[in-house]
Amino acid sequence: MGTMTNPFEPSAPLIDIEVRVLGALIEKEHTTPDSYPLSLNALTAACNQTSNREPVMTLEEHVVSAAVAELRKRSLVRAIIHSGGRVTKYRQLMDETMGLVRRQLAVLSVLMLRGPQTVGELRTRTQRQHDFADLEEVESTLEGLIDRQPPLVARLPRRTGQKEQRFAHLLAGEPSAEVLEAAEGREEPAVRGTPVAERVAALEEAVSALREEVAALRGELEGFRRQFE
Repeated sequence: MGTMTNPFEPSAPLIDIEVRVLGALIEKEHTTPDSYPLSLNALTAACNQTSNREPVMTLEEHVVSAAVAELRKRSLVRAIIHSGGRVTKYRQLMDETMGLVRRQLAVLSVLMLRGPQTVGELRTRTQRQHDFADLEEVESTLEGLIDRQPPLVARLPRRTGQKEQRFAHLLAGEPSAEVLEAAEGREEPAVRGTPVAERVAALEEAVSALREEVAALRGELEGFRRQFE
């Protein structure tokens, strides 16, 4: 890998659609490895999921394709055509370009796909990408991302009535007022962190995982169908 300008300089942030595309690629690399890298159709389906996405988007393939082209210019995505294959697929290069490890990618992808999160939310929602030993490991990972130059994550000010501090990615610049308002409006159940709450969260993630796998399979089937049209 050659030297290059940091692709996340504050003067050249990503746009929201590019963040969604990159976050989806990072997520699917670890949650549906059998169908990764992703075809354009499967990537579009991953971007448009209704589970594990805040906000939910409805992107058309040509919009996702344009975002992929921009991310390729920044050496954050690579196009791959396997020998004998007819469908171009895409993989993320954020680990190589930015020198990030799996636990850092897991945290970033959840922040990119679901907006600002607390430490507890991050530990629960990254389980399928990286099994954090405890909250302290999540906090340490966040600190590493905050301390980078330029930083990739920021602590959000704790608002009135909020019990826990939230964190947000900075890949698209400082979080917008809409993002901050959405984070402020999310209720934090009093039972969070209890065994019952953790079991419920695990079940919710399992259901979301099944939905993701079905969406990925549908995307792959659609890609195969198009080959013979």
